[in-house]
Amino acid sequence: MSKPFLFKQFQIHQDRCAMKIGTDGVLLGAWTSLEHQPLSILDIGAGTGVVALMLAQRSDAETIDGIEIDEDAYEQCVENFEASDWADRLFCYHASLDEFVAEIDDKYDLIVSNPPFYAEIVPSGNESRDIARQSQSLPFEDLLSGVAKLLAKNGTFSTIIPFKEEERFLDLAAAINLYPKRLMRIKGNPNSEIKRSLLELNIGKTSVEIENLTIELARHQYTKEYIGLTKDFYLKM
Repeated sequence: MSKPFLFKQFQIHQDRCAMKIGTDGVLLGAWTSLEHQPLSILDIGAGTGVVALMLAQRSDAETIDGIEIDEDAYEQCVENFEASDWADRLFCYHASLDEFVAEIDDKYDLIVSNPPFYAEIVPSGNESRDIARQSQSLPFEDLLSGVAKLLAKNGTFSTIIPFKEEERFLDLAAAINLYPKRLMRIKGNPNSEIKRSLLELNIGKTSVEIENLTIELARHQYTKEYIGLTKDFYLKM
C-alpha cells in the first residue's frame, strides 16, 4: 500500500484515486471563507476528501457531505473520512450530481467544488484519470445548475477553475443569479501567467473583492502569502 499524504491534522490515502492531491484542492480548502459560519457544507466531486477534511478542520459545521461518482475514489474518500478526527461530521455519497439533486431536499450553507476541467480531450491512457480530469464528466453548466438547487438562500459557493475559463464561468453563473463576492487569481511564480481563479459566489449581485496570489518566488521558495494560506495544513510550512 502506498504511503498516505500527511497533513498536520489528518492524512489522505490516495492510491485508488485518479486525481491525486494537488495545489488546487489545497488552495480551495484553505481560501474558502467560513465567515458566515456554515452549519452544513457540501463538496461536489469529493475525490480523496481533502477539501472536505480541510473544512472540517477549519469549521464547526455539523454536517459536511461529499459526493463522488467514481467508485474507487468514493471508497477511498470514505476511508479517509473515517480515519480522521471528524468522522462523525463527514459523510460521502456515491452518486452523480444529478442523482444527488434528485434525492436530496436539504440546502447547504456552503458548497465547494474543485471540478474536473480539462476541456481539451487528451487521453492519458488511464480511463478513470481521464474521466476525473475531463470536464465532460461535470460540465460547468451542470455544476452551476446543481449548485443553484442545493444552495441555501444566504449560502456561498466556492470553486477553483482555469483562469481562461473565468469569464465564461461567471457569465453562466450570472444567468442563474449567482455572482462573485470574492475572487483570487493565482500564478505559479512572478513571471508566469495567471493559471487559476478561485471564486466565491452567492445569490444576487454584490461588490466583488479581487486579489492575486503568487505561489513561489523561485522553486520551493514559497511566498509569504501562500505560506500564510496553507500553513495550518502542510507539514513543511
